[in-house]
This record gives sequence, structure tokens and C-alpha cells, in this order.
Amino acid sequence: MEDKIQVIIDVIVHATEDVTKFFNIFDELFEIKREEFFIQNLKGHFDNAITILQVKLTKKDAKKFVDDLVSNLTNEQRQELLQSLEERIHNSTFHLRLNKQKLILRQLELGEKDPVKVKIFTPIYKKTDSTKIYSTLLKLAN
Repeated sequence: MEDKIQVIIDVIVHATEDVTKFFNIFDELFEIKREEFFIQNLKGHFDNAITILQVKLTKKDAKKFVDDLVSNLTNEQRQELLQSLEERIHNSTFHLRLNKQKLILRQLELGEKDPVKVKIFTPIYKKTDSTKIYSTLLKLAN
């Protein structure tokens, strides 16, 4: 399974936020270097500057990210993920969102408002196996 796993991380950085902080956090917490990110500078609805950061991890790098991510979540957050597995899986992709403001403080916390989006993909050939596969991959099973 490790050789087929992919992770895509998307971060929207607003003009009032320091993009360098995000690079430092990802390097510090997950060993993802600035050079690995695809950086896109755009204008928002009111002509405000927006920077979109995206990184795609594969194989061992993706597995390491997943392991680091899960190990830094609290037991309550792991339980929340376990209970919501089915709702978070779409087309063999597991979706979760991290609180961007907590991430800047070097804390991993699930969050829906202004999030860091994380998509974890591994091939699933039988839809009925999806929750079992992801609970194993994310080490959420008891």
C-alpha cells in the first residue's frame, strides 16, 4: 500500500499572512521543503493578493506525512476521524482539513474554517473495503 499512497496539501495564504511561516512550519513538522511546493500568486475577488501553496507527496514521503500527521493528533481527534471515515472518503480519497491558525502555532487540530486541505489517496478496488483500508493506513483502528 505504501508505494501507491499520494497526499496533496493545499494552503491558501492571504495577503495578511506570512507565506514564509507556512514553509517553515511544513519543514519543521513534516520535513517538506519550500522547493517541493507549487506556488501560485493570484488576485482575490477584491484584488487582494492570494498565494496558493500546493504540494504532492508520493510513496514513502506520503506515508511519512500521514504517520507524522496522525501521531501529532490528539486521541480525541483520532476518534473523530475514525467515526467520520465514511463521510471523508470520496472516490478512494480521504479528505481532512486542519486549522490553519493552529498550524502556525505548531499545533495540529482538525478545523473547517480557513483550513489547510489534505487529500490522501490510495487505490481502493472494493468500495466496501474503504473504511477498513483507511483506518489501517491512518492507524486509527483499535
